[in-house]
Amino acid sequence: MHIVYVSDGKAGHRSQAVGLYKAMQRQTAEEVTFEEVSIDQLPIFSLFSAIFNKNITALQQQPDYIFGVGSHTQLRVLLLGRVYPQAKTIILMKPNFPVTWFDYAIIPEHDDVEASEHVITTQGALNPIVNEQRHQQNRFLIALGGSSKRHQWNEEKVLDSIQQIVDLHPQAEIILTTSRRTPKEFLDHLNEKSFASRLKIFPVEKTPQGWIFEEMQKAEAVWVTEDSVSMIFEALTAGCQVGVIQVDRLKQDRITQSVDQIIQSNLVSDSTSIQALPEPHAFKEAERVATYLLAK
Repeated sequence: MHIVYVSDGKAGHRSQAVGLYKAMQRQTAEEVTFEEVSIDQLPIFSLFSAIFNKNITALQQQPDYIFGVGSHTQLRVLLLGRVYPQAKTIILMKPNFPVTWFDYAIIPEHDDVEASEHVITTQGALNPIVNEQRHQQNRFLIALGGSSKRHQWNEEKVLDSIQQIVDLHPQAEIILTTSRRTPKEFLDHLNEKSFASRLKIFPVEKTPQGWIFEEMQKAEAVWVTEDSVSMIFEALTAGCQVGVIQVDRLKQDRITQSVDQIIQSNLVSDSTSIQALPEPHAFKEAERVATYLLAK
């Protein structure tokens, strides 16, 4: 089974495609291969002409599945599906084209598209994480985001939440990391606080690729600022107890509503005490989607 992933070069998009590929690989005895092809290697004009000669020189072999994530991949996925009509076209997002033009669209529930013959809805975006059952008691991770188009960073609120986590868990080993959106001066202000000595701080610039996924495998509980929605779902998939650190909202929309919904459904909590965090769920969205696709 050969999967071709049409890539726009964005790491978050690739993570979704790799998550589904890995889940399909785990669930079949067949060999599953994965080929990543940049949109730059697939000019639209050459794809139109390839529909007639049924071949694309950019591809190593004929695909059984064609994945795309990101608006610039959609037309290319559709055209590749015309070049290789035996392949299933799968777009991992709410598409700009009618969903019936693809074999399947895999769409997060917060995008408010009903499940159907062509639509598989998921809780959050897919990711490549599996729960490796290596969680260590009293080992916590705090993962900080920053301002976004719907959130305003509130330093005082974040510092207060971190202090509460530290004060409520005197026996815990607490690791803290930032993201590229965290204000540059924040760690300086954090280090001025007396409770900072209880933290092991790893700025994002000092962490290698894959570091945070490994930390999630070891952490019993993870607290994430609410702007980092994908990270909340990654921590759930890793099998952690998950807390949400609230920051100021600039607006209410489908993304903020999705955070409220997972708090209300008791998947996560906005508490700073591990005692109040929900027990880990068996959260395996990529596995569920892979099972459905392979059964078809």
